[in-house]
Amino acid sequence: MSENRIYNFNAGPAALPLPVLEEIKESFLNYKGCGMSVTEISHRSVWFDDIINDAIARTKRLLNLDDRYKVLFLQGGASMQFAMIPMNFLANGKADYVNTGTWSTKAIKEAQMMGKDINVVASSEDRNFAYIPKNIEFNSDAAFAHITSNNTIKGTQWAEFPDTNGVPIIADMSSDIMSRPLDVDKFGMIYAGAQKNIGPAGACMVIIRDDMLDMVPDNIPSMLSYKTYASKDSMYNTPPCFAIYTIQLVTKWLEETVGGLEKMEAFNIKKGNTLYNCFAESDFYNATADEDSKSLMNVTFRLPSEDLEKKFIAEATEAGFGGLKGHRSVGGCRASIYNATEMEAITALVDFLKTFEKNNG
Repeated sequence: MSENRIYNFNAGPAALPLPVLEEIKESFLNYKGCGMSVTEISHRSVWFDDIINDAIARTKRLLNLDDRYKVLFLQGGASMQFAMIPMNFLANGKADYVNTGTWSTKAIKEAQMMGKDINVVASSEDRNFAYIPKNIEFNSDAAFAHITSNNTIKGTQWAEFPDTNGVPIIADMSSDIMSRPLDVDKFGMIYAGAQKNIGPAGACMVIIRDDMLDMVPDNIPSMLSYKTYASKDSMYNTPPCFAIYTIQLVTKWLEETVGGLEKMEAFNIKKGNTLYNCFAESDFYNATADEDSKSLMNVTFRLPSEDLEKKFIAEATEAGFGGLKGHRSVGGCRASIYNATEMEAITALVDFLKTFEKNNG
């Protein structure tokens, strides 16, 4: 760890790969010799054309997207999509939603607020969202099935995506996009706020299949229509340029440094297992998610008392570990270990966990 940088376990905005930050630093004042910062160049310039087109091309290669899929960049974050999805795809039909916690709950609330016909076909609310539901019966006439692939607050993740009998899945992948390979044929749309795993705050990546665009009515506001962004290559208005530039660099890092999503997944499994094994060997720490639903992105855990949790977070912060406080809605502790989190940070945290237990257990 650099003497000036902490171990960053923030849930979002979160850690970015150090090589990406270094490249931004190098190019920030004079991007590729153009005499301007990357934050100053026009979104209509050849420089930005290269940035956005490369970000799209790398995303398509990493996720094995064919020509049916468009990669778009929107503002408003993933939360804006909670309203845009029913507005765009439920003019007449109905949809299935799976409720696995806070972000799923908000997506459901937005759709219901708009008076749309939705079915909550499964929920893990009965046990405080500590697990991912299984054996779900989806409706064959649903326009789509909506899931949240990873819950940052509850520390749960879909290990395998459900069989929806051909109904297209729409997935909020804000916190685990690009963390593993996908069978993209299952998905009609994937969306992800950038600030957790692929970039800084300010952009939402939307990957949308052509047949989903065919469902979008013409009588909704231009800025809330996926057709607008698809027809204008994300540049109906000025897009979040700097965030897209960072996403381009992150996808470059994933391709050229990591070596693709298979290798990224293997590394994420190694990191997650190292941390979860530490908890398994302890009576002092307790992971909050069920074994088969544990997230490889957000590791949530509790200590024997809230007073010890406060002491743990305070001492961890003093020791150079940031972002370990659990979400305000649930308390406890949380280590967000997204793609950019290095093994050095994990092993240092494990050492700290063991020392704290020895001193306080």
